Amino acid sequence: MENLIEVKDLYLSFGKREILKGVSFSVKKGEIFTILGGSGSGKTTITKCIVGLLKPSRGDILVFGRSILSLSSIELDSYRKRVGYLFQNSALFDSLRVWENVVFYHLEHSSYNLKELKSIALEKLRMVGLSEEHMELFPSELSGGMKKRAALARALATNPELIIYDEPTSGLDPINSRLIDELISSTRERTLATSIVVTHDMVSALSISDRIMVVKDGEIMQIGTPSEIYNSPIDWVRKFISMGIKNAPDGAYNL
Repeated sequence: MENLIEVKDLYLSFGKREILKGVSFSVKKGEIFTILGGSGSGKTTITKCIVGLLKPSRGDILVFGRSILSLSSIELDSYRKRVGYLFQNSALFDSLRVWENVVFYHLEHSSYNLKELKSIALEKLRMVGLSEEHMELFPSELSGGMKKRAALARALATNPELIIYDEPTSGLDPINSRLIDELISSTRERTLATSIVVTHDMVSALSISDRIMVVKDGEIMQIGTPSEIYNSPIDWVRKFISMGIKNAPDGAYNL
């Protein structure tokens, strides 16, 4: 299977503080690749570099066969259209209705008429388990789980080839967290998009991933399948996994 993403020897510093320290990995086309780590480990910073929101101090990032660090501003905009991003806090616009949030990119960058825009919004909302009755609601009228779904519908609005999920289960109860896990898996099956999931949710990481990369203090500790990570020979990784699964229900992982 070909690589969709290649990250090569990535470093990033803010002043004297090193955030990323020689990070190198690849993501295969069509896989669910999870970046697992604690708060401040650098996992979200990696994805911000991948979408061009942060520029590394050195290293390179190849996506779709091109270095994104060499893209012009116009090329970068075109590249980002191929990438869907689900933000940790959903980042829905409170003043816009759900359907307007979903097609926000098209409102700004396309000539679709109102009927076409609403049709796109409804299609994407149905993909994530929402319906026409949610179209005219404002984000404040949605539950936490529904906000995540609406935000995912927005991420899907441009039919992206790569979807990045930043802490998708953060702030959700266990039931809604597992529903989001199922949604990530079904979205991959339906769209064939490549997925990068950033999380510290051990149940999610071990349940939905094809491969997991464990990071600590801006460095990669291990990359492997869920089973390889669960049975890691690395002492720190074993302890990290053990701490994360203490309160997980029996049978939570399909390893």
